[in-house]
Formats: sequence, C-alpha cells, structure tokens
Amino acid sequence: MNLAGFFIAFFLLIILPYIGLWKLFEKAGVAGWKALIPFYNLYVMIELSGRPVWWWFLLFIPGIGVLVAIGICVDFVKSYGKVSLGQILGGVALQFVFLPKWGFDKETTYWGPSASAEFKEKHKKKLVKSSGREWTEAIIFAVVAATLIRTLFIEAYTIPTPSMERSLLVGDFLFVSKVNYGARTPMTPIAFPFAHHTMPLLGTKAYWDGLELPYYRLPGLSDVKKGDVVVFNYPMEADAPFNRPVDKRENYIKRCQGAPGDTIALLHAQVYVNGKAMPTPPGSQIDYTIVNNGTDLNPDILDELKVSNYENIGSPTMTKEAATKIKAYSNIKSITANIKQPGAADPFNPVFPAATPKYKLDPKNKDFDWNVDNFGPIIIPKKGWTVKLDSLTLPVYGRAIEVYEGNKLEILNGEILINGQKTTSYTFKMNYYWMMGDNRHDSADSRYWGFVPEDHIVGKALFIWMSWDENSSFLGKIRWSRLFRGIE
Repeated sequence: MNLAGFFIAFFLLIILPYIGLWKLFEKAGVAGWKALIPFYNLYVMIELSGRPVWWWFLLFIPGIGVLVAIGICVDFVKSYGKVSLGQILGGVALQFVFLPKWGFDKETTYWGPSASAEFKEKHKKKLVKSSGREWTEAIIFAVVAATLIRTLFIEAYTIPTPSMERSLLVGDFLFVSKVNYGARTPMTPIAFPFAHHTMPLLGTKAYWDGLELPYYRLPGLSDVKKGDVVVFNYPMEADAPFNRPVDKRENYIKRCQGAPGDTIALLHAQVYVNGKAMPTPPGSQIDYTIVNNGTDLNPDILDELKVSNYENIGSPTMTKEAATKIKAYSNIKSITANIKQPGAADPFNPVFPAATPKYKLDPKNKDFDWNVDNFGPIIIPKKGWTVKLDSLTLPVYGRAIEVYEGNKLEILNGEILINGQKTTSYTFKMNYYWMMGDNRHDSADSRYWGFVPEDHIVGKALFIWMSWDENSSFLGKIRWSRLFRGIE
C-alpha cells in the first residue's frame, strides 16, 4: 500500500468511526473524548448498552474478543433505535459511514440500554421480527461467525496434489490452525464469504482489491519451526497473469526446512541446515530405478509397499524403507535412487535462482548450476539482516527485495538501483522460510521459486479429519486408517 492509500484507509477506518462515536456518546450524556480511548470506549459502549461489565474482559481473549466486540457494537446501535437488519449490519461493517451519519443526525437519539428488560418492553413493537427477518439475521450472523472462526482459529484444507506423499495423500482433509503462528488479519477485506480467490461457477474474482490493508499478525503460540507442515500462499501468484493480493494467492502446503537466518543446502538429496543434516521427514519419497532379472515384481507387493508410478520402470516412486524391502527380493538385481549429480543443471526445468534470470547483473554469468538434489548453500533472509548485493547475491535475493518487500529494483549499466538510489546492500523488512514437499521428485517448492515471506504464512497443519481415495471402489473410498491422524 502506498502512502496515499494508507492515509485514505486510516481516515476511513479510524478517524471517521471515532468522530461518529464521539457524537453518539454526547447524545447519551457521556463526554465525547472518551470515544477516542481504545478499549475504554468499548467499556463505555457496554455500559450504555446495559451489558454486564465482565463482557469487557472477554475482549482480551484472542478470537473470542472479536466476536464479543461485534456483539457490543450490535447492542450499542440498538440503543440508538437502529434495530433494522440494514442498520445493524451498517453499524458493524460500515462504521465509517453510519456512525458519523447517526452522530450528526438530529433525529437519532439515545433510547436507553438495549440489553435491559425495560428497553425490550418499552420498544417491543419495533423489536418484533418477522420469521423471514429472523432467518435472514441468523444466516448473516452464522456467516460472520464462521468467517471469524476460519480467519482467527481453524480452517479446513484439502490436499490437491501428491507433493507431500507419502506423509499426506491426495484426498486428505486437514484442519489448519491459525492460532499456532498467530492469525493473519485480512489484507483484502472486501471479499465474498467462503470463496478464496475465484467465484464458484462464475470464474470471476471473489474479492475487490481496491482496498488492501497492511500485513499484521496476531500473537501466536510459537514461530514457524523446521519440520512443521505449513499452509501458505503461493508467492509466484504475485506475477502475471494472476497478480493476486497476498492473502488471495493459492494455498500451498509444504514442510518447513529452513527458518529465517538459516543457511540451507542440498547434497545428494539430503537437506543440510547450518551444516547439519536434517532428519528425513516420515513418509518422504523419491524416484528409483529398478533392474530385475527379467521377472517383474508382483503388483500386489508394490501396492502393499505404497509404490507409485511403478508402471514406469525408470522412475517408480517410494520411500527409502520400501526400496530396502524391494532390494531383498531374489529377482531384483539392483534398485538405485534417481539422484542428480552436482552441477547437472536442467536447462528445461531450471531451479531457483536460475528460474528468475531477471536479476542477473551479468547475463553471461553461468553460476547457479543447481538442481533439485544438489542446491546451495544460500542464507534465508531474516528481518533486519543486511546483505551485500553483487552478481552472486542479487539473483538470489532480488525477487524478495522487489516483489515481496515492495521496492523498485533496477539494473543500469551494471549498477543496482533500489527506489532510484544506487546501492550495494539491502536490509530485509520481513522474515522468510524455505518450504519443500516430502515427495522430493514431484514437488514444486522453494527449490524452484525461492523463499516464502512471513506475510504469506497461513497456518500449521494439525490433523487429518477425513481421507478420500478417489481411485478406489465405492466401499473403499474412505481411508479409515487415516481418520483423525496427527501430522508428523
């Protein structure tokens, strides 16, 4: 968001509601300045609405506090005779319009505490609702409550691709916690409920990007740790043709292999962090080549060992444990992991940073002949870390500097310009992470597109609540053994 956009958002979302609240307080005989003190103004609203004082303490419970604040706003506007559905929704969702309007409206007066029995008896004729209105209000508030739960607490997620097999399977349904890392507040707040970025059936955008709010995250239980299975927004959808806002980019799920400030490398498919070998994730698998004596293995054995793509003898995919068991069969001459050698870069499927040649100071530079099995070492950016920019570092960090941190980066006559100023270094404003799939030879991950910024982190995968095998018979579609299984 640019400076002008920030001031517009600040005026609409902060200044105007406070002005309206000031005037409404005065209508109830309360000093208007009390409207300007955060949380204390909510305490006053509770008193004016007739709710018990202990409601105020609920405001400090993460997640629940948001629901309580909405309830306080509803009671507050009712106390001024705003009891229609449109008025209640306006008083909650469009405060910058309705609070100033009612505050300066001479016909709007304070009726009394709406939560009291006296108020309900005195105004019962105006408070009577038709069954249609009751249903409408129930549906609207159910949508609001469900949206808040999905935003602040927990959200369902489906595994769409095999990039995490055999740890997670296509058709696994997960619950993703927003509490562990702290819930990310909406950055694109005007959107259709329950639609991520595209409207079902219509195929149009499910959000309006005319208003984008700054990134902010509520306090969480922990930071993202190495080994965590994390849901995040796909960073590359910042580019054309999608050009989506951060929180509307496609959801991906991978395992965190590197945290901010770590030095990460791959050598013969083994991940090293800060010079130490990382534990192999449970269920991790790669491609193998099998050589037999002319007699194929029984497909039932391969199915039992969860070997996939075994129709292609050149690249069946399996875990290390499955490969060890297959090697023991008498008709198997050898079984070898299909691991690329160092320096064997794939020009048709380049990995990061060769996949982003825009940031090369010298187009003839032949560095970074890395591949999916041999990569790095590189340092993962950390907030406050200053990196020297040259022909070796700019290709690695250029995209983060320009795209994720919102700077204008140019290369003119071999010199680096950031926001029009020549520079030889840059200090990062965000933390970054390195994400990889457990199915190492069938995963589009950080090896191809680089770092995941902290503002892209959605939540931590907790457990599988349902698993559906689309390729099985009707009676066998539910994978009963995977239900309510925790994620390692």
